[in-house]
Amino acid sequence: MNIKITGTGSYIPDTIEKNTAFYEHTFLNNDGTVINSPNEVIIEKFQAITGIAERRYAKAHLNSSDLGFFAAERAINDAKIDPETIDYIIVAHNFGDVKYNMNQSDLVPCLAARIKHSLRIKNPKCVAYDILFGCPGWIEGVIQAKAYIQAGMAKRCLVIGSETLSRVVDKHDRDSMIFSDGAGATIIEATEEAGGILAHETSSFTYDEAYYLYFGNSNNQNLSKDTRYIKMDGRKIYEFALVHVPQAIKTCLDNCGLDIKDVKKIFLHQANEKMDEAILKRLYRLYRTEIPEGIMPMSIQKLGNSSVATVPTLFDLVRNNKLENHSLTKGDVIIFASVGAGMHINAIAYKY
Repeated sequence: MNIKITGTGSYIPDTIEKNTAFYEHTFLNNDGTVINSPNEVIIEKFQAITGIAERRYAKAHLNSSDLGFFAAERAINDAKIDPETIDYIIVAHNFGDVKYNMNQSDLVPCLAARIKHSLRIKNPKCVAYDILFGCPGWIEGVIQAKAYIQAGMAKRCLVIGSETLSRVVDKHDRDSMIFSDGAGATIIEATEEAGGILAHETSSFTYDEAYYLYFGNSNNQNLSKDTRYIKMDGRKIYEFALVHVPQAIKTCLDNCGLDIKDVKKIFLHQANEKMDEAILKRLYRLYRTEIPEGIMPMSIQKLGNSSVATVPTLFDLVRNNKLENHSLTKGDVIIFASVGAGMHINAIAYKY
């Protein structure tokens, strides 16, 4: 028995928010002081570092659970399965359903229950629950699905990553330009076909690193102190990721007896273009070998950072030949890897 991804789907919102949309923002430092650079310069430097030229925002009437439902429908149709046969629905997110122009997060019922309801699944034995694991949430959901199937507790799982980060950003913080909205979904099931999940690696670093990403006040100190926004210590996250993500990938490959030269594609969480490129360089340095051309697909330039949705969305795009110069062939060994709030890191080695 092998455990494979048999269907994928993603939902990329229609609303495109280009960098020029931020020209009229008032960007402030963490202490509330004005940044002594024109917005054009701030945004130019931002794009040079992150690679982001535009991002996607959900329409006002849609919430994270809606995006997850759209992606789930597509994955179910792609896998050509009856949704009533799904044993687990696992939804990774960070902030629940945050309605447009509202400050509160809505988590009751959980997003997985909402998506199951929208899918009109009657089977009560289809268990629906959420996981909060930062940006690595979708990968962790796949790891949990694998465990259920290996333990004989499930035959088929639906794993979704969905987020509307545009609803929780501080418009006075330069980092707000990183975040976007979207959803990706996958069907994971037991099959006799060759390939599937070969190995995984997960770690949670919380002793010193727990609050590198956090909920904090706006940089505009005149705004309400009761409202919180997503905040991060970008430098510490960058340094942390460069040390731990390459090692997690190497451990994962070691666990299944593979070398980096066996890998055809690496699907990294789309956090920051320069950071992902640096992670890749550090990974190949561990193996003392050159980086092959076209090994790492990137979507961040046009889609931004949609947290838990980035990896499954990227995989869906490549799998369906929707990302230029990237494709997959049966038998290819690929890597999924992510880093995010916690601080959590995980990786999966997978044979396509």
